[in-house]
Amino acid sequence: MSRTSRNLLVTGGAGFIGSNFVHHWCGHYPGDRVLVLDALTYAGNRQNLASLEGKANLRFVQGDIGDRPLVDGLLREEAIDTVVHFAAESHVDRSILGPGAFVQTNVVGTFTLLEAFRQHWMANGQSAEYRFHHISTDEVYGSLGAEDPAFSETTPYAPNSPYSASKAGSDHLVRAYYHTYGLPTLMTNCSNNYGPYHFPEKLIPLMCINILMGKPLPVYGDGQNVRDWLYVGDHCSAVDAVIHRGTPGETYNVGGNNEVKNLDLVHMLCNLMDELAPDLPVRPSKKLITFVKDRPGHDRRYAIDATKIQTELGWTPAETVEKGLRRTVEWYLSHQSWWQPLLSEEYQAYYRQVYA
Repeated sequence: MSRTSRNLLVTGGAGFIGSNFVHHWCGHYPGDRVLVLDALTYAGNRQNLASLEGKANLRFVQGDIGDRPLVDGLLREEAIDTVVHFAAESHVDRSILGPGAFVQTNVVGTFTLLEAFRQHWMANGQSAEYRFHHISTDEVYGSLGAEDPAFSETTPYAPNSPYSASKAGSDHLVRAYYHTYGLPTLMTNCSNNYGPYHFPEKLIPLMCINILMGKPLPVYGDGQNVRDWLYVGDHCSAVDAVIHRGTPGETYNVGGNNEVKNLDLVHMLCNLMDELAPDLPVRPSKKLITFVKDRPGHDRRYAIDATKIQTELGWTPAETVEKGLRRTVEWYLSHQSWWQPLLSEEYQAYYRQVYA
């Protein structure tokens, strides 16, 4: 079936998930126009898009989603019909240390973007083809007990960290803009992503890099916290399906069907690194596992019920956690020139503050 080409604004498109999505979209729809807007804060990296630089259908702009004149101008200049909104402060530990930035970016920034897109949509005849796709998280639903059913789209919100509370606020704004103004919004709430271009502070790249450096592998609490792990390529294909086939105003939960305890995940990474990485300074690498004080308000378990997106849109994840982790470890081993420059003194200071 033929499709109409789109002009996309991808916010946060130089970050981890956003850049993977830009690679996905440019690879699948070379006739579409993609505009990336990214503030290039600590987790945004222009190198994530290096292989796409120079393509006629891709434009990069460094800027803030909270800069209304800038956003207004870009929507108009590029005749944007589709916003894919990844831009967010997204690390729970950082939200505990400094919640203000999370409220500013995730709540106020999303509001600014919604208002700009609403005015742009109205100026262009309130086209039914327009889409505002908001990327959110399963963390807005709070924490599950061991026997609780997985999160569905109707699970009540119960955020437990400044990060998840700020994402919940942005979710409510997106929903309100559909119900109040008829803005054609879409929303996905995803589980923990992993894969290429993941900033080193997050669990999986942190473990891989620390193993290579012979540094301790910090595991919070007893390591029994459970997460549902979603390979980032699967997340990108899910967002693609929602943009093309999703119903405006609807929310779709996206999960990987891979519930794993944190400590078990670390052991899986240790085994893969022992197998794939030559000349490790400490072997077996599981000897580096170190239990550290649990972080405040640490949610015990997340799990996603992805029945809705599977039955309504025909999407299912392609990667098992075993295959996805192997691909991820191989990527970090072969891209040391990407992550080594990110281990700055600022990063080291943050690391010491969190895990001291």
